[in-house]
Parts: sequence; structure tokens; C-alpha cells
Amino acid sequence: MNSDNDLQIAGDLLEVPHLLQPPREHPVTVAEFAGLARAVAADRDGWAHLVRYDAATRWYHRLRTGPGYEVWLLSWVPGQGSGPHDHGRSSGILTVLEGTLTERTGRGTRTLTAGAQRVFAPGYVHDVVNDALEPAVSLHIYHPGLTEMPMHTAPHCEARTEPRPAAV
Repeated sequence: MNSDNDLQIAGDLLEVPHLLQPPREHPVTVAEFAGLARAVAADRDGWAHLVRYDAATRWYHRLRTGPGYEVWLLSWVPGQGSGPHDHGRSSGILTVLEGTLTERTGRGTRTLTAGAQRVFAPGYVHDVVNDALEPAVSLHIYHPGLTEMPMHTAPHCEARTEPRPAAV
């Protein structure tokens, strides 16, 4: 028989410390990496003063590293884009901090506004561009750290042979 009283009979899990897992110093699950991205995004004082805008090329800055992962901050002036690419063997989380970015994939186009997050696995091909009239800032976490960024001719096409190291 199940009832609301079952929890009272069993006790509160939070009252049994030996059953709880200790908090991890570094993320290891997708949910923990997404949580890290949200925490960094919420700490505006920790990243806003670092942002630079460059009309000639996309600006990026590595904020931190941990065991097997990197956290990057990128700025996008209107019209700047990544070109269709994947992230080699890295999985990632893209979080828009300010402004609006457009993500194009073989499945369609998605508008990403501040607070939006995209999680992707190795081999995920996309093109990210600032189609808006205002600059944008995004946060990117890669696990393992980004070592290559193969460029593609279109979001749904095969990769070119030459990998290009860069943060996106």
C-alpha cells in the first residue's frame, strides 16, 4: 500500500548522510555541466568585464579548465558566425549570455536568446551566427577540451579533411 505517509515511515533521505553522495568538485554528467554553465552565466561580475568585441574576427577567451573540460567565453558582433562545423570528439553545452544567436543544423534553424542552452554530442554539426542587430555573448563548455573543429560545407554535409582548432 502506497500513501503519502510512506515517506514518513521510511524517513527523510537527507537525514541519512551516509546515503548521500558527496558533492563533486568538478562536473562529470551532462546535468552537472549544464549546471556549471548556468552558475557561470549567473555570475555576471565574473565574466562581463572580460568581454571584448572585434569586428574583424570572433573574440574568445578561455575562462577556466577542469579535469577534462574547458569553459570558453565568446562574443559575436552582428553578422559574425562560426561557419558549419562540429567539435571533433568533444561534447558541449552552448549557453547564450547576452543577445540573440541563430543556430542552423540539418534539422532546421533555432533562435537562441539569453538563457538558452544547447547540449550536443560529438559529431553534432551546426552553424552559429549573430543575425541580430546587437552584439551577443555566449558561454561554451567542452568535454573533453576542444582539440579540433572540423569545418563542413553545410550543416548536413560531410566534414572537410582539415581540422581547425578554435572555440565555438
